[in-house]
Amino acid sequence: MVSFAETLAGRPAGRVLVVHNAYQYKGGEDSVVEAELELLQTRGHRVEVYSRDNDELAGAGPFTTARDTLWSPRTMREMAARISAFQPDVIHVHNTFPLISPSVCWAAARAHIPVVQTLHNFRLLCASGMFLRDGEVCEDCLGKLPWRGVVHRCYRGSAGHSAMLVAMLGLHRALRTYQNKVTRYIALSEFSRAKLIQGGLPAHKISVKPNFVTASAGGGSERKGGLFVGRLAREKGIALLLAALNRLPGAIVDVMGSGPEAGAVARHARVRHHGRQEQSAVLAAMRCAAYLVLPSITYENFPRTIVEAFACGLPVIASRLGALAEIVEDTRTGLLFEPGSPEDLAQKIAWAEADPAAMRRMGENARGEYELKYTAEINYQQLMRIYQEAVACMPGSPVRIGDDTLATQRDQTRTRLRVDS
Repeated sequence: MVSFAETLAGRPAGRVLVVHNAYQYKGGEDSVVEAELELLQTRGHRVEVYSRDNDELAGAGPFTTARDTLWSPRTMREMAARISAFQPDVIHVHNTFPLISPSVCWAAARAHIPVVQTLHNFRLLCASGMFLRDGEVCEDCLGKLPWRGVVHRCYRGSAGHSAMLVAMLGLHRALRTYQNKVTRYIALSEFSRAKLIQGGLPAHKISVKPNFVTASAGGGSERKGGLFVGRLAREKGIALLLAALNRLPGAIVDVMGSGPEAGAVARHARVRHHGRQEQSAVLAAMRCAAYLVLPSITYENFPRTIVEAFACGLPVIASRLGALAEIVEDTRTGLLFEPGSPEDLAQKIAWAEADPAAMRRMGENARGEYELKYTAEINYQQLMRIYQEAVACMPGSPVRIGDDTLATQRDQTRTRLRVDS
């Protein structure tokens, strides 16, 4: 029997149109999109990308920006032309804010093409995108229209920008774009899926597929010290890490990343600041470190740095918060500390420094967890199953794969969806 993954990789199926609004400063989400593109291309799929870049905002007027955030006529025109020329089997959407807009889902619906959307953050539920306000977790808008985000200036500290984002959410909730025009959602963790359901997205449409990396096995024989990798911003717990290090005169942590807190990091006596580094340098550092510190003070969906650490046999010291407590198993693949507590983080770092043998065992377990859950091949199979479900449950769409088993799967999927709903 020919599998769905095999049939998608041939003609006429196997065409994936990837949609992504790139960020002004490249971050983890952009890297995930690039990795997924490579994953599909190396397995024989025909892939095209429809992208916009936030650098375009510099030349756009406020009216045009507001209009395109709500509903982009350019997206509708360009997507219609791209769909007609490329004839994709699946449209995989990542970020649409602000230039692409959710109108991309309507363009796909008009062409009867299934839409799979990966939700890398909580932007559909929260103006800040991460349930964080004034340095603390905030769920005031969960399950409601996030108008409070305008009052509190949750997006970029601006009432105007926050109002524009909330207006977009309000419009597309009223139009039921998120309910009816997206065929399948991808959440990065079970924790994220639960929050998305609480926020009103249909449970039967949300699948879980974590991030992945391709990395060689293990690390060096000599492992020493801690490592932080990521954006140097408040929500990542930088101040918390520095406060913990103040309590540990013997500990040194290498920090790789850039951001608004870079100055405080560079001035700290117990930090070696290396700035932003390419992935090859990050992985090399992970193979030499004894532990990775991930002290986030807000909900993380699935930091790619955890997968990189696990691939390198590096245990993780993380906040007992959100998806981090789901991904890192305390005393098995790392250590968990109480969120927001520099005292508890300091104790966990001190324990790690004092017992390198235990940390090495945790690192071995972390590598085993990577091989079990987070390799490229496992991720590819998960993605193919999600694409299969998206294609199968499109009402009125023809069976394009040329395999009788898909027709049966489509009927089964439709029956299951009726039962679930």
